Amino acid sequence: MTAVRSICGDLGDEHSELDEIVAGLPDVDWERPTPSPGWAVRDQISHLWFFDQRALLALTDPAAFALDMQWLRASGVADASITPGRSISPSELVAHWRTDRRALIDVASTVDPSDRVPWYGPPMGARSFITARLMETWAHGQDVVDALSVTRTPTNRLRHVAHIGVRARPFSYMLHGLTMPPGDVAVRLTGPDGDEWSWGESEHNSVIGAALDFCLVVTQRRNVADTHLEIVGDAAAEWVRIAQAFAGGVGGGRQPGQFAATDQ
Repeated sequence: MTAVRSICGDLGDEHSELDEIVAGLPDVDWERPTPSPGWAVRDQISHLWFFDQRALLALTDPAAFALDMQWLRASGVADASITPGRSISPSELVAHWRTDRRALIDVASTVDPSDRVPWYGPPMGARSFITARLMETWAHGQDVVDALSVTRTPTNRLRHVAHIGVRARPFSYMLHGLTMPPGDVAVRLTGPDGDEWSWGESEHNSVIGAALDFCLVVTQRRNVADTHLEIVGDAAAEWVRIAQAFAGGVGGGRQPGQFAATDQ
C-alpha cells in the first residue's frame, strides 16, 4: 500500500470512530455545547463535513476551489461551515457527511504523493494535505467527546497528528509575528502501544511525554499546564505556549484548569 493510501485508510478509521460516537445520539445531545464557544456537537460535525467537501473540491477542481475560497473568506469561515448543519436534522447531517467523506477518500487514495494541492494558504503536498484532514477530524472529535464526557482510547493514528504538530512549529511563530529561535526542539513521545516516537535533535530544548498530551496541546484542545508533558528549555516552553497545528488565524486554545490532566 502506498503512503497516501495508508494515510487515507487511517483517515477513514478516524472518520468511522467519530461516526460511531455521534450516530446514535439522541437529538438533544446534538445541541450540547462544546469547548468551542458558541458551537454545539452539531456544529463540530458540520464543520468537518464542510471542509471535507472543500478538500474534495481542491483535489478535483482547483479553479472552482479558488473561487469558493474567495467566497468563503468574504462570508466568514465559522458561519459558513456550521450553517449547513443547522439547517438539517442530525440524521441527515450524518448521512451527508458519510457520503462526502467517502468520496474524498476515494479520490485522495488515487493522488500522486508528489502532487501539490491548493488550500487556505500555500499549496500542500498530497500526504500533508490528507494528514491535515485526519488531524482536523481528530481535533474536532475531541471537542465532541469533551462535550459528551466520553473517553476515546488513543490509537497510533496520533502519530499523524503529532507529526503535523511538529512540522507546524514555524507556522505557529509566523501566526504570532514572532521570530523562531534557531535550532530544533527535540520531541520525544510515547505512543499508545509504548512505542517511542521522536523528531529533532537538541541538547537544551525538548518536549517529552505521552503522544496524547502532545497532540492535545498542538491542536489547542488542552493547555500544556493540564498535561504531564516535560518541557525543557526556553525555546521549547515558548513553542508549546503558541503551538498550533491547524490552519487559519490564531486559535483561542484552552484555559489552564479547563480540563483535568490526561491519563496515559
